[in-house]
Amino acid sequence: MAWLHIEYYSETLRMPVPMEVLLPQHGGPRGTASPGPYAALYLLHGRTDNQTAWLRRTSVERYVEGLPLAVVMPAAHLSWYTDMACGRDYFQFITRELPAICERNFPLAAEREQRFIAGLSMGGYGALKAGLLAPDRFGAAASFSGALDAAQAFDRLEPRQAADIFGSRDTVEGSVNDLFAAAEKLARSGERVPDLYQWCGTEDFLYDANVRFREHAAKLGLPLTYEEGPGGHEWKYWDRCVERLLQRLPLTACSTPKEEE
Repeated sequence: MAWLHIEYYSETLRMPVPMEVLLPQHGGPRGTASPGPYAALYLLHGRTDNQTAWLRRTSVERYVEGLPLAVVMPAAHLSWYTDMACGRDYFQFITRELPAICERNFPLAAEREQRFIAGLSMGGYGALKAGLLAPDRFGAAASFSGALDAAQAFDRLEPRQAADIFGSRDTVEGSVNDLFAAAEKLARSGERVPDLYQWCGTEDFLYDANVRFREHAAKLGLPLTYEEGPGGHEWKYWDRCVERLLQRLPLTACSTPKEEE
């Protein structure tokens, strides 16, 4: 795999932003046999991290070795992956501009079925929000220990930061930032629903909200796979989650050419 650190200007955010990219390396004795195009997994960080966290805290680079898959890790700062009430349009950035930039500059497939999104905590919220509100863009969306209740998130955040992200507390429920409302809207729409996946540890402080969302999705008949296990809000569990997710995605492993004698 090639590990690329990229700085570029985002027209949507109106500022320079970084991203980390893991890209299959074609050619050479250790290279993949396929030149692409590759599927892409957009991997979102949590509130207290940045775009480097997945590479620093997990073995994701090792897990994707030999797969026809690029992993894109963007920076979203403290945006909660929303079009902020007072700030930048991070939801439009993540769901529209970022895939377009990556597909223009890297050998990535442009089909919805080969575009996936996942994240932890705040990133889990962002990933499911992308799957629910932009179902035409992603074939699968996964949340690990996701902060899935926006109203609960509002109450946990420092008041000024919460207002910058979501606006007024009274307007959160039922808005585009409410995943429970987004799930209902998608279920009624008749649109294709991405393959949805959710994991949360039973000792996680977000466990109750995750169970409520699972039950809500089940009542709506959405195709959500839910798994849980012992554990809290910790990286050692998210490392296992990303490895398990990669095993679930509809990928065919690249063949590796034999080393020259």
